[in-house]
Amino acid sequence: MAEPLWFTDDPAACALLANDPFALLVGFAIDQQVPVQKAFAGPYALRERVGTLDPRRLAALDLEPAFREKPALHRFPGAMARRVRELAAVVAEEYGGDASRLWREAADADDLRRRIGALPGFGPLKVAALGAVLARRLGVGLAEPLAPSFPCLGDVDSPEALLAYQAAKRSRKAAAQAGREPSPSRGDPRALNGR
Repeated sequence: MAEPLWFTDDPAACALLANDPFALLVGFAIDQQVPVQKAFAGPYALRERVGTLDPRRLAALDLEPAFREKPALHRFPGAMARRVRELAAVVAEEYGGDASRLWREAADADDLRRRIGALPGFGPLKVAALGAVLARRLGVGLAEPLAPSFPCLGDVDSPEALLAYQAAKRSRKAAAQAGREPSPSRGDPRALNGR
């Protein structure tokens, strides 16, 4: 059992993220326009609602009812249900349902970047953040070149570290809005929602 990934408030959800590679991918896939704790609690809640996180089974399900059930798993339940179903289909079809094959079978860091970037909803910032988590929290050395130089979820190793990370992120965003740092539209990845 890997050490929990402290990206949410529920210890069971944190343990799931560390020990189920597909749960980790789902957390990143829905980590958009919601607090990080909400996004990364999503995989655990989804498993509770549909009874599985097996990508082959999820790819065949209509996930929207599970995402819409109160409390909704995301503020955009329809879009995120489709995204997770698409993600499940990719993992089922290209990796035989085993999400860890994404990194275990990557030839090198460039191949890993390409593989992660091909997933639904994974742009450059999510590739970097997932790379940091893989390298710094899960011991996937091949992923270290993907990790950004600025603080990200890969640096979070405790509930306290998550709070500190979020406080620093809010400060960076406030500074960007005040004109003291480049804004997201000017390309500063630290100011974007890249986790």
